[in-house]
Amino acid sequence: MALIDEFKARMHIFHSVEDINLQRIIDSSTAAISRMTGIESDTDNLEFQELVLERARYVYNDQVEFFEQNFQSQILGLSASTLTDDGSSESGDTDDGS
Repeated sequence: MALIDEFKARMHIFHSVEDINLQRIIDSSTAAISRMTGIESDTDNLEFQELVLERARYVYNDQVEFFEQNFQSQILGLSASTLTDDGSSESGDTDDGS
């Protein structure tokens, strides 16, 4: 299911009049979550999708200024998962110049 369809179902939107605007909201939310977490648009990551949908909900309801504060722990958690997945930060890698 496309994110716009999931968003419409969650928000109980049963018409297509707003589809262009909703797709813009989804696209901007995807870009914002990518920027915040360092993860490229990941359609397979359920946590990423959930954050996109939640941010889209805040945008749709004209409350986006509260999103980052209210979802800070989820954003940081998803962000941190990228650091451990590639082993670059938490694995103790050191560059001693030798």
